[in-house]
Amino acid sequence: MNTALSWIKVYVPELECTDQEYCDAMTLSGTKVEGFERRDRNLEKIVVGEILSIEAHPDADKLIVCQVNIGRETVQIVTGAHNVKAGDKVPVVLDGGKVAGGHDGGPLPEKGIVIKAGKLRGVPSNGMMCSIEELGSDRNMYPEAPEEGIYIFEDDVEPGADAVELLGLHDTVFEYEITSNRVDCYSVLGVAREAAATFKKPFVPPAVKKTGNDEKVNDYISVEVQDPDLCPRYCARVCKNIKIGPSPKWMQRRLAASGIRPINNLVDITNYVMEEYGQPMHAFDLDTIAGHKIIVRRAKDGDEFQTLDGQMRKLDSEVLMICDGEKEVAIGGIMGGENSKITDNVRTVLFEAAIFNGPNIRKSAKRIGLRTESSGKFEKGLEVHNAEDAINRACQLIEELGCGEVVGGMVDVAQPALASADGRKRLPFQPEKYNKLLGTEVSPEEMLEMFTRLEIEAVKDEDGNTSLAIPYFRQDLNCDADIAEEVARFYGYDKIPTTLPTGEATAGRLSYKLRIEQKAEDIAEYCGFSQGMSYSFESPKVFDRLLLPEDSEMRRAITISNPLGEDFSIMRTITLNGMLSSLATNYNRRNKNVRLYELGNIYLPKELPLKELPDERMQFTLGFYGEGDFFTMKGVIEEFFTSVGMCRKPVYDPKAEKSFLHPGRQALIRYENVVVGYLGEVHPEVLDNYGIGVKAYVAVLDMPNVIPFTTFDRKYEGIAKYPAVSRDISMVVPKTILAGDIEQLIAQRGGKILESYQLFDIYEGAQIREGFKSMAYSITFRAKDRTLEESDVSASMKKILHGLEQMGIELRQ
Repeated sequence: MNTALSWIKVYVPELECTDQEYCDAMTLSGTKVEGFERRDRNLEKIVVGEILSIEAHPDADKLIVCQVNIGRETVQIVTGAHNVKAGDKVPVVLDGGKVAGGHDGGPLPEKGIVIKAGKLRGVPSNGMMCSIEELGSDRNMYPEAPEEGIYIFEDDVEPGADAVELLGLHDTVFEYEITSNRVDCYSVLGVAREAAATFKKPFVPPAVKKTGNDEKVNDYISVEVQDPDLCPRYCARVCKNIKIGPSPKWMQRRLAASGIRPINNLVDITNYVMEEYGQPMHAFDLDTIAGHKIIVRRAKDGDEFQTLDGQMRKLDSEVLMICDGEKEVAIGGIMGGENSKITDNVRTVLFEAAIFNGPNIRKSAKRIGLRTESSGKFEKGLEVHNAEDAINRACQLIEELGCGEVVGGMVDVAQPALASADGRKRLPFQPEKYNKLLGTEVSPEEMLEMFTRLEIEAVKDEDGNTSLAIPYFRQDLNCDADIAEEVARFYGYDKIPTTLPTGEATAGRLSYKLRIEQKAEDIAEYCGFSQGMSYSFESPKVFDRLLLPEDSEMRRAITISNPLGEDFSIMRTITLNGMLSSLATNYNRRNKNVRLYELGNIYLPKELPLKELPDERMQFTLGFYGEGDFFTMKGVIEEFFTSVGMCRKPVYDPKAEKSFLHPGRQALIRYENVVVGYLGEVHPEVLDNYGIGVKAYVAVLDMPNVIPFTTFDRKYEGIAKYPAVSRDISMVVPKTILAGDIEQLIAQRGGKILESYQLFDIYEGAQIREGFKSMAYSITFRAKDRTLEESDVSASMKKILHGLEQMGIELRQ
């Protein structure tokens, strides 16, 4: 929403402030100003000049020499413009003045262009005559300006007068961010009301007088609304003996400042009222309305209609149409039709001001692919009384501007039901409650003074109780909190003191379970995984795709009594189908190195048929293909365990027996002898079932089993004071013995001085006999209270080596 400050001052005549003061005050009172721009930016020392005489330039065929009266003196100006003659009055920028730009149509210079006296082909020139483009505007906003050449004023202006003021450029255009609940502020009057209340100045709305001759409008037009749910109110008036011509300069200047191109008096009046009242209007040529009848109804599926922009629009039964006795003439609230447009030959005009269903207008505009300024206002839900005010204002302007003769009366269909005796909502006046909500101590008298400025009237009933009568245009005021907000706006948000909340409150933080799940998300994303989400409803066919045995417990799923279809007929008992489906989608779209994770529930019935709620277990599922292998996934799991305080190393049991995992590349994850999950490479046949053509790896952690072992209580120790001692051992190990078994023995027999151990080499080849592998570990010892002696380390190493020998492991010589 953009408005010119000069237009606001028409309705708030006592408003005096700088642009920045206006911006700051309006923003603080709730009408947020996004920014503003001076229309006379970079226009300096520009006056009206009267051309007294014109002579040819002695040395240039395309230049002329003009003697120009600028009021206090006559100056000589050399120009190349040929649309001027003696007696013309033109804008002249004097020596040292500035203009906004040039004729090229490109972006205007940030600091403007300084004009200095000089010589053109040897002839002195003391200024420059300006085109409208050089003044920072164009012919769209000043249609009287010539296509090329100097702007020429009307004869009644005086030489030496401020040319910028005469062009209406001493003005500032403000851009507002209006929220959708403040429909009244999508109009100049609405913003002016806010400005008057903000600056505590009188608000002077336009005085709309009764218009119309002794004829009756019903003799000219009749209106039938067949769908009142989509059109709560339809107002129509008729104007005859229309005279098309330019609108007055003041109207053109106000429209131009709002970014609307002046066209002619009739079009300009409808645009002016739309900006002034926020009520879109439409004008029909009454002679094109068949039967002189308007019918408001839904379109029929498959209908087509040509709008004013020349485009054919496909309609359906949800689009509201304005029709005459034979055909459609407009799409309600969006755009008129080509078949009823106003031409220069119009003699009688039918004015329409209606209220349409906002959501329907929004959906219709989107459906037919046409969003207009009118639809943008209607879709927010206009107030029903606004239509009558706007159409009467338009008819008043028709008479005042000599545009035509207004026919008496108005057709008004679907008069809205009134909420109370005078048609206004009533809310109880409860100042104590407002203060309690805000934490303020504003007196009732101060509040009532604010409400008076907002046109909210305090009314007393027979019992002496005060209520607030809400004006029609304030549709956003519906409860105590809304009234309290009005108090806050005009009392000043900056004056509201800091207060502690009252009542009982709880510590605002996540539960322990959610903190663990959040840590799971953080670690997964830290390791390059992106979050996915899949449905809890699945198909029974999932079990076959995952190669689950017929007697698998996972096949005992809960059947949904009213499923959308077979593909969503059971509650999932395993999360891998969603993960593999997501990986398959990425693979089929040729995405490389995909890593996904999901935190989602599985639903395990305690018995079937269900007699009680199932066991809902949160599963932390990870899956990837591309760079990485089994040990990459194992590293992610251990990173998560470390981050949640599970400092002991988990044990990986290769006897997982998961049918959907590769037989030789899978493991159960045990922590303190409790199975907390599993991981492995996906079975090749399962990969084929999902259409994944590369190796994929998955891991699933059962969070209810994980959480009991977690803790966020950490005890940090300082840097060790005493040196470490390292020993390396190289062994010949039977292939049947796992690295985890060896590490478990080292941890058990290393004693208190064992600090760490690391597998740094593993080898299988010709130098190692068949059935064996070579493994090498680096073992580090350190004492916290002393420097270790050789005997300490030797004793621990002896225990470790003895244990290894008992496992059938030999040291390499």
